[in-house]
Amino acid sequence: QEQLVESGGGLVQAGGSLRLSCAASGRTVTLYAMGWFRQAPGKEREFVAGISWRGGSTFYADSVKGRFTISRDNANYSLYLEMNNLTPEDTALYYCAKASSPIMSSSEWRRSEEYDWWGQGTQVTVSS
Repeated sequence: QEQLVESGGGLVQAGGSLRLSCAASGRTVTLYAMGWFRQAPGKEREFVAGISWRGGSTFYADSVKGRFTISRDNANYSLYLEMNNLTPEDTALYYCAKASSPIMSSSEWRRSEEYDWWGQGTQVTVSS
């Protein structure tokens, strides 16, 4: 199994921006949809954003729509999450994940069981 490694997290003030990256160790991920999830302390892991295998389709949680942008660079086996106008409610451990399909339906994006590879996560903390 190839590895997924997230980076780019950190501490930022409310209203600030961060760009998360997810690097895959091999090209398998280029054939599948990818997603970002997050988990805040004491809360369940939740879907944030997803992108189809060629990047032509994206899907966002309502809570981040208009503020976050997911993208991918298949030539470099990488996935990104641009996060703008951050709020303290965005504080969480952010995970990238590889889906088990190239394209997902709107209901499938949100289900963590549709993803079979996960990174270790990168912490994002937004101060008020």
